[in-house]
Amino acid sequence: MALPDWRHRSEHIRTRTDRYGPGEQNIEPAWANEAYADPYAVEFRPDFASTSGQSVRTIGWSDTAGFLITVITVEDSENLWGATAWKSDTGDQRRYTGEDGKE
Repeated sequence: MALPDWRHRSEHIRTRTDRYGPGEQNIEPAWANEAYADPYAVEFRPDFASTSGQSVRTIGWSDTAGFLITVITVEDSENLWGATAWKSDTGDQRRYTGEDGKE
């Protein structure tokens, strides 16, 4: 399984608290990749919140982080790019567990 390449966005996900405050969670790229590779991950292709329709939302568990992480990726012809990632909110937690009534 190919994992997202975070070379251009690792600092972005590692510094979420700088932008959103102490209630936010910084995310390590390794945690995001662990969540992306979760065998029980839920994928939305395209991401329902995408304005371009080109991104994919994957919600998965990271054992290292100890919580669900929402991972946004974009693919081109050669790469799978990590765009952003965050600690999953209650909506994405329900989507992961199938408790949102849409699974």
